[in-house]
Amino acid sequence: MNCYNDFGTWLRSRFPFKVQKISVDGGFTCPNRDGRISRGGCAFCDNNTFSPTYCRQCGEPRPITRQIEDGKRFFSHKYPEMRYIAYFQAYTGTYAPLDELKRKYEEALGVPGVIGIAIGTRPDCVDDRLLDYLVQLSHQVFVTVEYGIESANNATLKAINRGHTFECSRRAIYETASRGIITGGHVIIGLPGDDEQECIRQAEIISETKLNILKIHQLQIIRGTRLANEYQNHPFHLYSPEEYVTVLTKYIQHLRPDIILDRFTSQSPSDMLIAPRWGLKNHEFANLLDNHMKKVGARQGQLYRQTSIDD
Repeated sequence: MNCYNDFGTWLRSRFPFKVQKISVDGGFTCPNRDGRISRGGCAFCDNNTFSPTYCRQCGEPRPITRQIEDGKRFFSHKYPEMRYIAYFQAYTGTYAPLDELKRKYEEALGVPGVIGIAIGTRPDCVDDRLLDYLVQLSHQVFVTVEYGIESANNATLKAINRGHTFECSRRAIYETASRGIITGGHVIIGLPGDDEQECIRQAEIISETKLNILKIHQLQIIRGTRLANEYQNHPFHLYSPEEYVTVLTKYIQHLRPDIILDRFTSQSPSDMLIAPRWGLKNHEFANLLDNHMKKVGARQGQLYRQTSIDD
């Protein structure tokens, strides 16, 4: 029996075939880079850490259909009957006029074998017209919207130059999930200012929202980012795998029991990563977490106490 609601099990319960996400670069930018909110982006961010090389050519995004077909070739040799979710992951996946978004999403959905889309975005880059369109789309195909929340602490969000508050995330989650769209979120554990006590508080606050799916990552220091400069000038503590397992176990215990947990770690390219260098693949860390939770008798939601309902 799993100690938490894992994404893979949930996905298998929805589809009678194997499903794989394929990252797509839609050619978007970000309001935290182009000057609408700020320039330079979030302190921790370099999109090259999670953009596969097949997405771009000579620095520009390749046609969406070509990206997906190349991604399919990478996976199909192992599972020829696999289906795919086009994952608009790079930068802000809703940061364009609605007509352009429709064209890009629907091009991806037109590729044979693609059964849905996942859209990574910021909570300040959605509006009613877009969400109403995504509701209509979700009646035909699988649709998820994943918001970068990063922290529930507004002081931390300001320090990392995120450009929005947690209240903004709460509103976007509510507006999206209330329409029946599967709604995901992303948080980073270990940001400067977010100690273990703050992490537990975050788990409780996240649980009060209507979030369906949560991705949790350890903090990584990436070369060339503002956070890298801060870390090199004034080093701060980064979790070891053992410390992260302990904190994450407590975090999961305080989460709402029905939240689906997508993943717990991120793996940045070795040549871009300053620290921490764990040397663990995602599945190896997941095994560490599973073993630790079983050893201490922990399970998702066992310390969760419903305090309010998001409205």
